[in-house]
Amino acid sequence: MKRIGMLAAAAIASGALAMTTIPNLMAGGGQPTVTTSVNAQSPMNQMPAMGQMMDHSQMHMGQQMGAGDMMSMMGGLETMSGQKLDRAFLSMMIPHHQAAVEMSQEILKTTQDAQVKAWAEGIIAAQKTEISQMTTMLQPYGGPDIGMAAEMDGMMTGMVSEIQQAKDKDAAFVKGMIPHHGSAIMMANIALLKSENPEVLALARDITRAQAQEIYDFQMYLLQ
Repeated sequence: MKRIGMLAAAAIASGALAMTTIPNLMAGGGQPTVTTSVNAQSPMNQMPAMGQMMDHSQMHMGQQMGAGDMMSMMGGLETMSGQKLDRAFLSMMIPHHQAAVEMSQEILKTTQDAQVKAWAEGIIAAQKTEISQMTTMLQPYGGPDIGMAAEMDGMMTGMVSEIQQAKDKDAAFVKGMIPHHGSAIMMANIALLKSENPEVLALARDITRAQAQEIYDFQMYLLQ
């Protein structure tokens, strides 16, 4: 029953990610676009929607967090099971979270928007807590999978500089967080479907719920 509840949460979050109106963020765009159905029971089926988010970002997310590279990592994660899956998931999520913290720290240097400030502070607090939690969870496995962590870390390169170089830094931060959170949800959904570790399941559930809500909030902000 507990697993069913977690999978239901994943389905709800995936639905929010897939069905919510996504603003067209490409140069010259102005009309919202809508992504349609995503099968929550197959996280890899979320990649087309994820790719659309990346393609629509004013930031060069297709270069910095390419849909193809992310698909490859997700595919590898989905083939794993047991402790190997848990270790890989946690090892990938730590640098992914760290990138969100660094983006949030960067926007706090310049933002005058109370909502953006609140989001950035919330992301820093929540994700630093989860980084500490995941680091502890990895200790029984001998620490992180260095290869998986390094690959994810490499995919995060350049996100802070995109904010630094943007004319509208607040918008760049919010737009960049949408695909970033989306990829975290996909990783978490794989863990929800395949992990047998109660701590990993609880963490994946929390990530899915919190970040799906934030994606919705970010999209509504950009439509104002």
